[in-house]
Amino acid sequence: MILRTLGRMIWVPLALLIAATCSVAMLLWLGSERVTHAMHGRTGFDLLDFVQSFIGAAAPVLAAATLIPAVLVVIIGEVVRIRSALYYVIGGGAAMAAIPLIARLGAAGQQPMPPAVVWQIFATAGFLGGLVYWALAGRRS
Repeated sequence: MILRTLGRMIWVPLALLIAATCSVAMLLWLGSERVTHAMHGRTGFDLLDFVQSFIGAAAPVLAAATLIPAVLVVIIGEVVRIRSALYYVIGGGAAMAAIPLIARLGAAGQQPMPPAVVWQIFATAGFLGGLVYWALAGRRS
């Protein structure tokens, strides 16, 4: 029992770190894909506007405060022993979709809301992170 608890205390943060790395990789991949499409004129939105919104929302990803929503999802899932993949996928998407809001709260002045495509990219990256965490640690909680 003690070894199992000790193992969970080591494995859960490691799985969260792996899931966060996958989310950031997906965020960068989808963001670069959208920028590439915009540069080739395949989309209807302004490239400069999109890049400014994406960078403004993606810059705080490296800050520790942006991990708080994901850590809350994991803590709740572990304490309540939720094993559902749906919980972790939706929770991961919601945690990543909260990042543009967190970034906006820290900025001075009135900034407009980011375009819908930024929310979609962040949510998709969060869905992947939630799925990766569930596959590594969440299904055995």
